Amino acid sequence: MIPVPLGLGPIPSVLPDAVISRAKQLGHFVAENAKSARAFLKSIGCTLPLQQIDIRELNEHTLEEELDTLLAPARNGHDVGLISEAGCPAVADPGKNLVALAHQEGIDVVPMVGPSSILLALMASGLSGQSFAFHGYLPVKDELRQKRIRELEHLSRTGKTTQVFIETPYRNRQLFEALIRICAPDTMICIATDLTLDTERIVTATASIWRNRTRPEIDRRPTVFLFQAA
Repeated sequence: MIPVPLGLGPIPSVLPDAVISRAKQLGHFVAENAKSARAFLKSIGCTLPLQQIDIRELNEHTLEEELDTLLAPARNGHDVGLISEAGCPAVADPGKNLVALAHQEGIDVVPMVGPSSILLALMASGLSGQSFAFHGYLPVKDELRQKRIRELEHLSRTGKTTQVFIETPYRNRQLFEALIRICAPDTMICIATDLTLDTERIVTATASIWRNRTRPEIDRRPTVFLFQAA
């Protein structure tokens, strides 16, 4: 399980040498997107010619019955690298289904160290890292999203937990506006954008302070949202 960078930038600053070295030697990969996987392998100077590397796709369109084929190289004795579009594979990522199948078949699963936007955002938020929950994406429809935010804020208040979620970058603005409008004035909200990149920005403030601030530049930029109710 090979993490990849969260965006364009110096790879040695986010991936250990051991990860880069291992990825360079592999001839079989399962990736969320073959094109971006080839770009990653080219950027680290993979040992084999790209044309000789077997890259099979696993994404939200992959059928359950197709997973069996993806594990074929591993059954034949080859090491297979699992990589996501960005960050750590199988975390908020369809790769988890392949990992589960590997465990069922007794195939060794080896996670390697790399950047996780979820954990990096939590580390830098100043919110509770002792008790937290990641919810993936919230509903897109405004009414359902409002309801879900209120539910999560109630969970945060009663359980003293940090609530973490993400959004498709072009909908960041709508989600942020919903958060600062719906959350209680003293709920702490963190916006973590472009993590590990030169343009990284992480800011935590109460909903009431956010309402009176200039809005952060988060349009079409990968962002993790976190909040903790008082």
